[in-house]
Amino acid sequence: KVAVVTGSTSGIGLGIARALAEAGCDVVINDHTHSDESKQIAADLAKELKKKVTYVGADMSNATECVELISGAEEAFGQVDILVNNAGIQHVEKIEDFPVAKWDAIIAINLSSAFHTTRAAIAGMKQRGFGRIVNIASAHGLTASPFKGAYVAAKHGIVGFSKVTALEA
Repeated sequence: KVAVVTGSTSGIGLGIARALAEAGCDVVINDHTHSDESKQIAADLAKELKKKVTYVGADMSNATECVELISGAEEAFGQVDILVNNAGIQHVEKIEDFPVAKWDAIIAINLSSAFHTTRAAIAGMKQRGFGRIVNIASAHGLTASPFKGAYVAAKHGIVGFSKVTALEA
């Protein structure tokens, strides 16, 4: 199986990518940097786990780059069987002081990117009769916290989007 994990050159995403590789998947890791360091993380993981691991850089706030991430994975491995939408950012601020650009970036990365990658991957999954899409929400997908308007809105949206995706699959 081939897995794509967004936001996966560090933290939870890297842990998920590692676990999928350990379970036998070929893995595409991702971040927005397009850096040699990120490419090296993929190479090190591949060498350590003796699995195919590659890096595809994509800015998850950009719809075109989200689609290119999936097409890059398909180009590298032939298909995408597992998609983990993990990429996320956070900003904490009162609603009246919340910068519009931060709101837009959080909604784009934490919510819209999951739509774009899912949209790009799901047809192939349906055609092959197999696919798994995991959207990372956190507790904020079910409850609110002050000063986290965009994050909570995005994570509530991810929960709803996941439900719709399951019904359509």
